[in-house]
Amino acid sequence: MTETVRIAVAQCAPALGAFGRNLDMHERWIEQARGAAASLVVFPELSLTGYYVKDLAGELACTADDARLERIALASRDIDVIAGFIERAPDARLHIASGYWAKGSLRHVHRKVYLPTYGIFDDGRYFGAGEHFGTFDSVAGRAGIAICEDLWHLSVPYLYSAAGATVIFAPSDSPGRGVAEGGDLGTADSCRLMNRFYAQYLTMYIVFANRVGHEDGIGFWGGSEVVAPDGSVVARAAEFEEELLLADVDPALTARERERNPLIRDEREDLVLRHLASRLGLGVPGA
Repeated sequence: MTETVRIAVAQCAPALGAFGRNLDMHERWIEQARGAAASLVVFPELSLTGYYVKDLAGELACTADDARLERIALASRDIDVIAGFIERAPDARLHIASGYWAKGSLRHVHRKVYLPTYGIFDDGRYFGAGEHFGTFDSVAGRAGIAICEDLWHLSVPYLYSAAGATVIFAPSDSPGRGVAEGGDLGTADSCRLMNRFYAQYLTMYIVFANRVGHEDGIGFWGGSEVVAPDGSVVARAAEFEEELLLADVDPALTARERERNPLIRDEREDLVLRHLASRLGLGVPGA
């Protein structure tokens, strides 16, 4: 019988531009997660730097093997860690990135692909876009990372599910905006609907890790949650407050839901590919 896996979400408030202070904060949250018998702790987007870094981006950027990340690697020797940082790529471009550390080393890096540059968002002015959605083995199963805006694009969770992922980790820096019907926060209402939809129709876990606190006059609303493959909410954090959210993920539930609701099994990826290739004027063998 497959055992459940305890995941911790560190719904925290990073200090803008204070890399060293944020490293200290990460170690404290990791220690709390370790004490709660979690196998993985997930931090929000850009948890090591803060979000509205603007012209500080270059100063805060790290290569994947930067010595400043060694403390995260050391902390991951007995508990896996997902943390957000600014990556300086070999071509010198800067990327919003989230890394997965396990057994003392960096195992996977996802670079944010969709960079919002509208309204209160300015990602595209300071960062380069990622170009790949890769899956990797996590303690909770085959996984993908979707950083904030990435998850708002339907193709992203679809691509991950097609590649065999059973869980998507979604580190976010989602500001609180608008009021939905009934008086709920508009962004919270939208995010929760999206998380449940993806989880239930792609029969996978969605681990949404959102930050709290204020930067540049903007408030981040938190509300981190873990949603199961049947659409149920396993655990949800409070809004606007720091919290270590704990959730037990059951890989067997994913298998049961995919047997009961075989949408992934019956998906016609070849048909999708032919339609897209035709629209883009590309030739596909067998089309």
